[in-house]
Amino acid sequence: MIPAPFDYVAPTTVDDAVRALADAGEDAKVIAGGQSLLPVLRMRLAAPTKLIDLGRVAELRGIREEGGHVVIGAMTTHYEIQRDPVVDTHLRLLRLATDTVADPQVRHRGTLGGALAHADPAGDLAAPVLAMDAEFVLCGMDGRRTVPAAEFFVDYFTTALRPDEIVVEVRLPKLTGWHAHYEKFNRVAQAWSIVGVAACLRVDGGVIAEARVGLTNMGSVPLRATEVEAALVGHPATAATVRAAAAHAAEGTSPAADGNADREYRQHLARVLTDRALTAAAGV
Repeated sequence: MIPAPFDYVAPTTVDDAVRALADAGEDAKVIAGGQSLLPVLRMRLAAPTKLIDLGRVAELRGIREEGGHVVIGAMTTHYEIQRDPVVDTHLRLLRLATDTVADPQVRHRGTLGGALAHADPAGDLAAPVLAMDAEFVLCGMDGRRTVPAAEFFVDYFTTALRPDEIVVEVRLPKLTGWHAHYEKFNRVAQAWSIVGVAACLRVDGGVIAEARVGLTNMGSVPLRATEVEAALVGHPATAATVRAAAAHAAEGTSPAADGNADREYRQHLARVLTDRALTAAAGV
């Protein structure tokens, strides 16, 4: 199908983008890499009156270090994240999760900010940034504000973004030296996760000192597996510890039932994949 008619603007600064969004009203759409939005437009599941393209806003791109954080511009592509040495050193979980996103063509065009703002519960990057305690810097007509990942994801395809706001950057604490793994289950290669698990551990002297576990597609938003984390911390990094902790993975979850899996199967997958992710991260 062909998208419905719309006006198109391509601002070159964040301020101009925000102003264009505010002027256009609630019927406008922001396009980043377009890998999620363009299919929706072609199927006419959305019919915006104006499309605001962020592709020419240079300040939205790039990866930099700021003290104990790594800051990633919203328009930074998945391909750039995969190959950045700062990300690989300090944010290994994000790099590993990004490796599983779709295919090389999508990773060359898709962006971190666009994927997270889309807020698809099956998307593979929301659970890792949640597990890593990321913060989102948002900009609107009233200026900039920072929202923690735990408050950014509100519901299916719904975030804390106000109608006149865009994502400027994502700030992630450095997890240098942490062990990490992202495990996903899907029916075919390059597909969305039926369930995914993001795990990162800080091991000190053979004992798990800190643990972060995020769940993909186990609810309307990404979730932290807090019971799993609690069962890991303070215990030796062994297969027995991992197995016992993974048994708690489905607690507090409410996954959807669809053509891929029912609720009980997704909860079973969460336990199995958590075991696999933690086993790989801990190297046991």
